[in-house]
Amino acid sequence: MSIFVISVTAMVILVGAALAFQAPVNAALARGIGDPVVAAVMQFGIGFLVLCVIASMRGGLPTVSQLKTIPWWAFTGGALGAVWVLAAIWSVPRLGLVTMFGAMILGQLIAALLIDAGGMLGMEARSISAHRIAAVGLVMFGVLLSYK
Repeated sequence: MSIFVISVTAMVILVGAALAFQAPVNAALARGIGDPVVAAVMQFGIGFLVLCVIASMRGGLPTVSQLKTIPWWAFTGGALGAVWVLAAIWSVPRLGLVTMFGAMILGQLIAALLIDAGGMLGMEARSISAHRIAAVGLVMFGVLLSYK
């Protein structure tokens, strides 16, 4: 395994750890406001402003002709992220962080197996092996263990 792969993996682990903080922070905002949807809107608004500043500093916005070449489904990531944040805000107080993240990761892994197997969404096709199924099964077992 190369140092690049190890460093990228470490970065992703750190971002995953940051998500563990994001969920209760967002839930606290929702409690304070009294509405999880409004809290999600506020959090996405703040994220939008941060990304606008970063994009303007980099100076790289796409042209209309570039946008026309991108498949329609490539624009759904923001909506999928909004659903994720809303689900996290709603479920954290009901499930706790470990169960909520375990369940979300389980859903991600199941979907990832299907996306990999079908080579969907521009991804290279990768076979579903017994090792991969076992890994997903272990996460599923962990979710079941995490319930109170």
